[in-house]
Amino acid sequence: LEMRAEVGLLTRNVVYKGADDDSVANKYGAHIMLHSPGDESVIGRFSYIELRQVGQAFQLGRYPIHFHMIGTVHNSYIKGNAIHHTYNRACTLHGIHYLTIENNVAYETMGHTIFFEDGIETKNMIKNNLVIKTKRAWSLLNTDQTPASFWITNPDNQFIGNHAAGSDRYGFWFNMPITANGPSYDPNVCPQYEQLGEFTGNVAHSNGRYGLRIFEKFIPVTNP
Repeated sequence: LEMRAEVGLLTRNVVYKGADDDSVANKYGAHIMLHSPGDESVIGRFSYIELRQVGQAFQLGRYPIHFHMIGTVHNSYIKGNAIHHTYNRACTLHGIHYLTIENNVAYETMGHTIFFEDGIETKNMIKNNLVIKTKRAWSLLNTDQTPASFWITNPDNQFIGNHAAGSDRYGFWFNMPITANGPSYDPNVCPQYEQLGEFTGNVAHSNGRYGLRIFEKFIPVTNP
């Protein structure tokens, strides 16, 4: 009988946080957004810092760490951070390719925690992250009311050694649209039919419903 618990360190020497006086009451915290249209046009490297009281509920695009519509970001990463007590996700990838998210701890987050936005995002490495206590939210998407620790809209990414525990509803949720949507809309990109990059050694337990959910459908083909 497996009895070992998940253990994650939430403190770091460098702290980035929302204001103590009103961010909790208003669910309006600090946020970081990187946006520079064009492949490799910006480099963002976040490592071994603590982010708390971050993200802004009811505000589209205001997430603790948000890579937004850049394209390829081979030299960027989010590594070894503690992201906790958030009001709107933890890490968002929007129109991003080749980002590494590794060895992070996310705890008590509102809405989908590791979030792939439009279904265009591919070739990203999501490795050895621990996500605990993903909480439902009524501030953005309808699906945030039944949240997943890992919300995945394109299968062509690598998910290795991640742990999802204690979510209000799901651990890993593959929800691929028929085409990439939002500002990334492209009728030639069909996430439901793309091949899986890698899904190895991931663990989900103690979630409200399913550890792994594939909905609505996933039918990988050779030439999507």
